[in-house]
Amino acid sequence: MKITLIPERCIACGLCQTYSDIFDYHDNGIVKFASEDERLEKEFPTDASIQEAVKNCPTRALIKD
Repeated sequence: MKITLIPERCIACGLCQTYSDIFDYHDNGIVKFASEDERLEKEFPTDASIQEAVKNCPTRALIKD
């Protein structure tokens, strides 16, 4: 599954990282992928924890394609 980050929507609540360690945060608290600072799209194997993070993001800053 492809995950897309929309940093402009992120409110730095920290919820996504509680579900999956693929997410991390820039110094200002805005979401990023843990392994890559600038990438906004990335493919991952289907994973329930990632899907929960996407589903529970209050601002829809995470999109699953």
